[in-house]
Amino acid sequence: MSSGSGTGPRFAVGPGYALYQGPLADSAFHRHTTFQVAVAGAARTVAIEDDTGRRHRGPALVVPPMVRHRMAPTREVLTFYVDPHCAFADRLRTGCGQGVTVAPQWHGLTEREVRPDGGLPATGLDPRLRAAMAALADGQQPLESLAARVGLSPQRLRALARRQLGVPLARWRSWQRLSRAALALGEGCSPAQAAFAGGFADQAHFTRWMRELTGLTPSQVLPALRGAEGGAGDTAGGGAGDTAGGAAAQPGRRAV
Repeated sequence: MSSGSGTGPRFAVGPGYALYQGPLADSAFHRHTTFQVAVAGAARTVAIEDDTGRRHRGPALVVPPMVRHRMAPTREVLTFYVDPHCAFADRLRTGCGQGVTVAPQWHGLTEREVRPDGGLPATGLDPRLRAAMAALADGQQPLESLAARVGLSPQRLRALARRQLGVPLARWRSWQRLSRAALALGEGCSPAQAAFAGGFADQAHFTRWMRELTGLTPSQVLPALRGAEGGAGDTAGGGAGDTAGGAAAQPGRRAV
């Protein structure tokens, strides 16, 4: 694996993952719905603080879903957000502890390595859970009717999601909304328009969920989103023309 370098900050969304590459100011404490893989840039190490105050430092760090943490400021980081329902998440579960894990084996991870398994389902994912996730990704639906649709009680569906994904279904749905909103921002929409495209109530709702799920705000990632249009380099070594779709899109990706 070899780390690529872009010409400026970059944010992209692809099937089963999103990524940010660039500088990072001090972020707020937050919990991801996804796995996070933070890969050090020029500073050679990246640091993440957990909610006990312990600072973890290494060439690459893995944070499982729902672990509260914040990233330390750095001149450059490449951070991947990997959906827990995709096949690449299976690789991250191996050797990943309950909290922040120093993972030097992922130093130099590239988007080209994540992309193929990002578009495939995780091993052993219950087909009823997959059906529920597909319905949630397509639109609004109360949990009771969703559970009945896949032949489970609401309690069993919640437990299944917790066991196999590691996150509540409601938070997973918020991540899908956030992915759609980020795509809309990258396509030139205003934050208010992007919030509507993602299914959020308003711009403030969108901002709250982005901060909660990534530690960042739309205004912080907007330069990276719009900068990609100017041709920021692909972390896998390709150009801006080799680009990604949405988090639930078909394989192939579109830089945003």
